[in-house]
Amino acid sequence: MDASEEIPLGLPAGGPSNLEDVFRVQYPRLAGLLTRITGDRGRAEELASEVFYRLSRRPALFRPESHVEGWLYRTAVNLGLDALRAESRRLRHEQAAGAEAVRRANPDDPMAAALRAERRMRVQAVLAALKPVSARLLLLRHAGLSYGELASALALKPSSVGTLLARATSDFEKRYRAMYGSEL
Repeated sequence: MDASEEIPLGLPAGGPSNLEDVFRVQYPRLAGLLTRITGDRGRAEELASEVFYRLSRRPALFRPESHVEGWLYRTAVNLGLDALRAESRRLRHEQAAGAEAVRRANPDDPMAAALRAERRMRVQAVLAALKPVSARLLLLRHAGLSYGELASALALKPSSVGTLLARATSDFEKRYRAMYGSEL
């Protein structure tokens, strides 16, 4: 065999000679593997093309001692699994966005909206009547901050957050009832 002959991938002698040879032999197998992983032939072909693009950026893999087939399949499987994860995340985000859109598209009846607005105004009025640190503490806790985060955000001793929060809650309830009756 002279130097001008190309050795197809899969033959024992030497190794792959160039990207074209590797592509010709391996593309159908990689695309099939990726189709089984993703369940989508079009997406599988895109991923197989990405594998070969990445291979083209790594000329060292065309050396006789390299294990280009192993690299190809490892890269293909990794890309296929990444695609599945991305698809799963995309579906979760779309479902959450769809649920939010449905919730916003079907507003409550006008009476419920008016009651929510009135309650919001009442809560704001009571918060305005509280000490500023108590109002901030209640608002930040309602926003989901932990005791440690509350202490840090409001420059309080971590050991005093629970007590201050209990006092603020009690003060809020007393003021609300005094201003608007027993309904809370």
